[in-house]
Amino acid sequence: MTEPVAEPLAEPVVLFEDLPVADGKRFGIATLNSPASLNSLSVDMVRLLTPKLRAWAEDDGVVGVMLQAAGEKAFCAGGDLRQLYRTLLDCGANRNEYAERFFAEEYELDYLIHTFPKPFLCWGHGIVMGGGVGLMAGASHRVVTLQTRLAMPEINIGLYPDVGGSWFLRRMPGRIGLFLALTAANLAASDAIFCGLADRLVPQERKADVLQAIAAADWRRDPAADRSTLSRLLARAGEGSVAPPSKLREHFDVINGLMAGDDLADIASRLRTLQSDDPWLQAAGDTFRKGSPSSAALSFALWQRVHRMSLAEVFRLEYWASLGFCANQDFAEGIRAVLVDKDRKPKWNPASIDDITPAFIEDHLRERGEMAPELAGLK
Repeated sequence: MTEPVAEPLAEPVVLFEDLPVADGKRFGIATLNSPASLNSLSVDMVRLLTPKLRAWAEDDGVVGVMLQAAGEKAFCAGGDLRQLYRTLLDCGANRNEYAERFFAEEYELDYLIHTFPKPFLCWGHGIVMGGGVGLMAGASHRVVTLQTRLAMPEINIGLYPDVGGSWFLRRMPGRIGLFLALTAANLAASDAIFCGLADRLVPQERKADVLQAIAAADWRRDPAADRSTLSRLLARAGEGSVAPPSKLREHFDVINGLMAGDDLADIASRLRTLQSDDPWLQAAGDTFRKGSPSSAALSFALWQRVHRMSLAEVFRLEYWASLGFCANQDFAEGIRAVLVDKDRKPKWNPASIDDITPAFIEDHLRERGEMAPELAGLK
C-alpha cells in the first residue's frame, strides 16, 4: 500500500525574524514573501504585519525594524486587487464590507509605519508601486537601489493615489506630486530621492553589508540617537554609488508649468497637447490621455483639499474616497482592463473630464456609514 504524500505547507506570506545586535538587543526584520505576485500587498499580509509591528514597537529589546521583500523583482507592486474586484462586481453601489475592511486595515498599517516610534528601514528594491509606496513612504529610512522603479499608477485602474498619497504627494517640491498623480510617471532611484519618497541609494549587492553593520552597531534604545546611527551606516553603505540623473529634476520647471493654476481643465489641456523629445515625459502625457477622467478629477480635488490636513485626517478622507470609488464604475472597469481581461481598453464613465460635475466629486467623498474604528482614533 502506497503511503499518501503530504502536500508541502505553503510558506507564510510574511516572514519574521529577529536579528541579534549588541548587548542582547534585536532588530526586527519583516519580509514580504509572495515573489510570484511581485509581493502584492494582500489582506493576509496586512493582518500579519500590523500586530507584529505593534509588538516590536512595545518590546524594549527591539531597537528597530527593517521591512524588505523576497525575490529580486519587486518590493511590492501594489495592493492585491483580485478579491476586491469580485466584491465590486457583487456589491456595485451597495455597501461593500470587504472593501471597508480592505482599506481600513491597509491604511491602519500605513499610519503605523508613519508613526513608528523606533528606526524603521524600508528596503525598496525593484518594483515599488501603489500600496508598496504606501508601505515605504512612512518609514524613517527609505532605501532605493539602482533597480528601483517606483510609481503611483492608479489613474490606469480608475482609482487615485491612496495609501496616504494625498498627503505625501502634496508635500513634494513644486507640483511634482500632482504630476505623478495625473500621469503615473515611472520614477528611478534619483527621482524618488529628489521628490522625497526615498532617502538613500544603496546598491542591492551591499544589502548583506548593511545587515552586518546593523548587527554590529551600538544601539542605545533612544529613538533619536538610533535613527542617527542608522542614517550613518546607510550613508557609509551608499558611498560611491551614483544613479542616473533625475528626470523629475531635469523637467522640474516644465512640470510646474504643466500643473500650474487651479483649473483642472487647463491642466488637462496642456497634458493632452504635450509634445516632448524626451520619451519619459511624453509617456507621462500619453498615460494621462488614456487614464480615467474620474481618477484625474478626484486626485485634483484631493490635492486642493488636503493642504492643511493632518496625516490622520487625510487617511480618514481617503477611506471615504476609496469606498466612493468602489461604489462607482471606473475602479472595477480599470481592474478588469489591466489585471483581469488585460485588454488595456477600459471604457471610462464619465468618458471626459468635461463631463464630471461637482456632485460627482462630492459623491465620491461623502461619508458612507460609520468611520472604520481602526481609523477613527488616529491622531
